[in-house]
Amino acid sequence: MVVAASTDKGSATREMILDRAYLLASRKGVEGLSIGELAAAAKMSKSGVFAHFGSREELQLAVLEYGAQRFGERVFVPALRAKRGLPRLRAIVYGWFDWVRENRYGCLLMGAVNEYDARPGPQRDRVVALMELWRTECARAVSLAIETRELRADTDARQFAFEVFGISLALHQDTRLFDPKQARTQAERAFERLIAAHSR
Repeated sequence: MVVAASTDKGSATREMILDRAYLLASRKGVEGLSIGELAAAAKMSKSGVFAHFGSREELQLAVLEYGAQRFGERVFVPALRAKRGLPRLRAIVYGWFDWVRENRYGCLLMGAVNEYDARPGPQRDRVVALMELWRTECARAVSLAIETRELRADTDARQFAFEVFGISLALHQDTRLFDPKQARTQAERAFERLIAAHSR
């Protein structure tokens, strides 16, 4: 019982550290994570934070996973309750659009794409794997809409997912640079036009 309680406490501490790290990385980027600043934010010693991850690289990888988990819980999991086909596809995409609006400093994962796109290493490998996973899930939702005959049979699900990514990237950027409401309206129009082009 003592061991279990200790383990639970350790897990809770790690989760708390990751939450603080996620907030810091959302503002400064994953590369901008500092053990010292994180320790201050978590009200812990540097050695205490270090003990939970072992290295700055392991901390960065854990934060990327944590960001992906939060994204999935906010965007993908709720969308699974929607009916298969276009309702589910719309739930995924509009949930993604909501995610962009709700994260005032931007999406940690989208930021990590810019940080690591030209920097080989474990962090880049993990970012690539997470992006590939999300594109695959998006393409799967498109395939379901093809199966339900709400999208044409000749629709290329991977190409459709690629274009959804393009819309979301534009929304992510324009939300921070220009009028967020206008950016959201334009993103919705672009997405609905994409659906219409494959529904005829």
